[in-house]
Amino acid sequence: MSKLPTLRIGRHTPKYPILQGGMGVKISGSRLAGAVAASGGVGTIASVGIACDHPMFRGNNYFDINEIAMAEAVKTARAAAPDGVLAVNCMAALTDYDRQVISACEAGVDMIISGAGLPMKLPEYTANFPDVAVVPIVSSVKAADLIVRKWGKQYGKLPDAIVVETPLYAGGHLGATKMENVTDPAFSLEAVVPDLVKYIEETVKADIPVIAAGGIWDRNDIDRAFSLGARGVQMGTRFVCTDECDADDRFKRAYLDATEDDVVVIMSPVGIPGRALRNPFVEKYISGQVESKPCMAACLSHCEYLRSRTTFCIAHALVDAYQGNWDTGLFFVGSNVVKCEKMDTVAGIFRDLVG
Repeated sequence: MSKLPTLRIGRHTPKYPILQGGMGVKISGSRLAGAVAASGGVGTIASVGIACDHPMFRGNNYFDINEIAMAEAVKTARAAAPDGVLAVNCMAALTDYDRQVISACEAGVDMIISGAGLPMKLPEYTANFPDVAVVPIVSSVKAADLIVRKWGKQYGKLPDAIVVETPLYAGGHLGATKMENVTDPAFSLEAVVPDLVKYIEETVKADIPVIAAGGIWDRNDIDRAFSLGARGVQMGTRFVCTDECDADDRFKRAYLDATEDDVVVIMSPVGIPGRALRNPFVEKYISGQVESKPCMAACLSHCEYLRSRTTFCIAHALVDAYQGNWDTGLFFVGSNVVKCEKMDTVAGIFRDLVG
């Protein structure tokens, strides 16, 4: 097995060029992120809904408790990996996006990874934290160009790395705005990664590593991504079926039992497609029988449920999944969920990937 190349993101260099994807709500929390960072990858805490099971959460203090829970999560993960590289994934679509980013930075995280919308103001929120790397997630060169131009003109800042996530295989919310884009080969890693690398080299003329995400499972996938020009990979689904994953055991069992027919793409209340497991909740939603718990906290800047009540509160549905409630939860997955056949450890996955 050949040695993997070095990946430097801003001022941070993980032992291995492998990022663990941010999976909310609370699927990738402090335990999983700390274990990945301790194994040499970039461990990522998902900020969305991080307050959902905090003992101080009372319903009307959601945004305040998010900040407290964020600081606690970073502290716990850092204790597990004092010398590791830790990231927080903050969705640009969140109502308290700025507060979550700043809270994570104050807690001592090494980088902010941001998608689910274009993170146009991310350099503003991280301006007082020069050691924190900023990493946007895109699905096209066009999106990357918009970010580069905006950041450069307004903040004199370039991304420290760019994650390219393909909607063809990725889990959860996909980087596509329309259903037809999900299966469009133009959004594949094979199409976007080489073009983005060329754009960075010839137009931006900067050292910005490209990180490939979506459909990464084993060493062959990693090597394929590097052959396209990527200098790092991001993996999410494979880390769910580990002892360290923060989700309930029933959530992990759903992954282990999943077949190809169980994986569906639905239109999320956020307004973009999402890949999930077909369970009683999703079956009802697909058939038009919309059931929902009341809005948790107006946590999204754009939410179809909050606007029209025609969908469902995605925060409650994701919390139910995290807690293992099969009948009422929304279980986000990547297409590689069908490869989850056994429980593992984070250290075991890294042994398999890097030798």
